[in-house]
This record gives sequence, C-alpha cells and structure tokens, in this order.
Amino acid sequence: MGLNKELDGLLIISLDQAVAAPYCSLLLADAGARVIKVERPEGDFARGYDSGANGKSSIFAWLNKGKESICLNLDEINDRNLLFKMLENADVLLSNLAPGSLEKRGFAGHKLREKNKKLITCSITGYGDSEDAAKMKAYDFLVQAESGLCSVTGNEQGPTRVGVSITDLSTGLTAFSGILRALHQRNTTGVGIDLKISMFDVIADWMNMPLLAHRYMDGAPKRVGLKHSFIAPYGAYKTKDKKEILISIQNNREWKMFCNNVIGKPEFVEDIKFKNNTDRYENREILDNFIENIFLNLEKNILIEKLKSSKIAYANLNDVSDLSKHQFLRNQKAFYGDAEIEMADLPLKIEGERPKKVPLLNENNLKIREEFV
Repeated sequence: MGLNKELDGLLIISLDQAVAAPYCSLLLADAGARVIKVERPEGDFARGYDSGANGKSSIFAWLNKGKESICLNLDEINDRNLLFKMLENADVLLSNLAPGSLEKRGFAGHKLREKNKKLITCSITGYGDSEDAAKMKAYDFLVQAESGLCSVTGNEQGPTRVGVSITDLSTGLTAFSGILRALHQRNTTGVGIDLKISMFDVIADWMNMPLLAHRYMDGAPKRVGLKHSFIAPYGAYKTKDKKEILISIQNNREWKMFCNNVIGKPEFVEDIKFKNNTDRYENREILDNFIENIFLNLEKNILIEKLKSSKIAYANLNDVSDLSKHQFLRNQKAFYGDAEIEMADLPLKIEGERPKKVPLLNENNLKIREEFV
C-alpha cells in the first residue's frame, strides 16, 4: 500500500501566480486535496510563459495539473463576497500576492476564522511583510541575487544564477511542509493558524553552508564551477574521446580504490601530498593534472567500467537533451485543452493515477459560483 489521496476531502483556495505558490498547490492537489485556483480576470501571467504546447504554456501545465480555475476581481463586491463564502468551507487559503493585498480587502486570517475557525492561511512573500520588505518586488532571480546565492554559483570568471527557479521551488516545498504541519496540529487543536513564508528566509536557510563558512571557516567558498570548495578530487575531467565525466572521492577508502584500480598510482595512497582529503585539497592543482593526464588516455566507456568496478562515484555531464532520454527519467502526461504535454513525474510515487488535467482560464466559473451561493 502506498500514498493515495491522503488529503482527500480537504478544500484549498489558492490565490496563486507564477511558480512558488502554484508549486505548493500542485503538491496539495497531487495528494488528493481539491484545489480551486483563483485567478485575476486576465489570468495567472504564467499562462503566458511560453506557447510551446499548441499555443499554450507547457510551464503553466506543469505547475497547475489537477486544479480548478475561477476568475475573480477582488475589487468587485460580488466577487469578494463569493470568495468569503468559499473560505467559510475551506481548509487552507494559500496566496503569493503582494504583501497586505488580501488583508486590506478584509481577508486577514484572524477575521476569516471568526466564521471558519479551522481555516489555515499560508502567505508567501519575497522578503516578508515589514514596510521595507513589502516595497521590494521579488522574482526568483532577484532573490537569488539578494540572498548571495549568485555569489557562490558560477566560476572564477563571475557569478551566475542557478539555472532553475530554485527560490520559487524551495519556497513552494517549504509552504507545502508547513501546511501539512498546520493540518496535523489542527487535528489536535481544532483551530487553524496563519503561516507566513518568505522566499528570502527559505533560501537563506539553504545558504547556511557558505554562510557558516563565512562566519567560522575563514570566508565563504569561492566560485569553483564544476569543482568543490573543500573536497578533492571532485569535478569534471576530459577523456580520450573528448567527452567529460565527473568524479567525487569522499573518503580515504574510496581514494585507495581510485589510486589502485582506476589511475594505477598505488603510491599516491600514502603520499604526504594526497594522504587525506585536506592534503588532496591543498594540492588539488597537482592532483588534477595527474588525473587529467591519465583520463585523457582512456576512452570514456572504459573509464566508466573502471569507476563502476571500483565503486567510485561518477556522473555524466549531461545536457537537457540527455535528460529527456535518460534511462532513469520517469515521465507523466498532462492535458491542457487540446495539448498533450509530457514532463518529468513528481518524485513521490503514488497508488493510482495522478491528476493530469490542466484547467483552462475560468473553466470552472459557473460550477463554483453555483456551489458557493
């Protein structure tokens, strides 16, 4: 028996846009909750991120499978009243709008719980809801830069952004875990709570390794590209057939196997320059030159067999095309209007079928308005 609609019966009202909150509500829908996505009259702007799937956004499809869609104008009294009615029956109100935009329209958590004491609210912001924080617009790349993430990403030539929306996705995942904790607590107390999560706080926590190095280890690690800031040998090396392979030696047992069976240098095991990781890292330029010269005389497939038989960690330096046909990639399909979209599956396997339908803009408008009268 596996996971199967464990949140069935819960109602999530999600005023979400872009990536962070939609990723959270995607996980809630995948767990069996009913998710009503409340959009502006013009729709979530992520619907326009791309038009690769028969004119529709494949990225929007990835983030919004299994949800219902209704458009509401919260500056209109009738639409505000409809949202109030929906929230009287809801378990969770999720949002990632500008700080204070819901509260000034009367949707503060403590006010909503006067009619629905079980309601959990989860608000996602960029930097928090203080006066200064609320003034800063927060998109993924901007938070990467503001948090220092870009400063430790890249190589000697300069910083770069992480190539996926890591602050959005990590925040959505944190919101999902926070909502699950709040639901568990509500089972005991019978009362909902307000959760407030900022993208900056989430990525600052994920930045603790370089932050602690800055505070306690003589400075944050420098940008090292495909190498490591304190482990050696670790990185990408070219082979005889002009391909690249990554290796990682994590301990002295692996180092011994690598020296004896892969590079044919058993004398390196006790060499004072390479005996321990700290020695290897201090002399990494010399060590890298040795390894590169040996690897350049080996075809990649032969080298991989040597690494496998010695149980040495390795990886191919793949591009997205390689990922698309990778033997370990599990795919799932989504259906967005007349478009069929194939994407990487969610990591947790479940019993039964995953939600596959992506809502068209305002698709469930009449049904929802009739339900919440």
